[in-house]
Amino acid sequence: MVKHNNQIPNIHCHKKYCESSRGPLKVKLALDQASRKKSRRLARAKKAAAIAPAPLQKLRPVVHCPTQKYSAKTKLGRGFTLEEIKAAGLSRKY
Repeated sequence: MVKHNNQIPNIHCHKKYCESSRGPLKVKLALDQASRKKSRRLARAKKAAAIAPAPLQKLRPVVHCPTQKYSAKTKLGRGFTLEEIKAAGLSRKY
């Protein structure tokens, strides 16, 4: 039982346990992290090569954030209008 006005202890449970019939015995390890990173990178490159001249994501304009506090920052906007896309000489799939 906790006595007095102390901080509640915070246990740091960051381990992932594999379930088995006898309870959580094994700790799940991510030893394949580097190989998964490589396979994801190669898959992205393969997808980019398949749709070669087109970008991977839809084209979005760079806009400034509102209010004085954030006005120096930029972010991606919602998208271009059809008139802007036609003026740039692109098809609407972009």
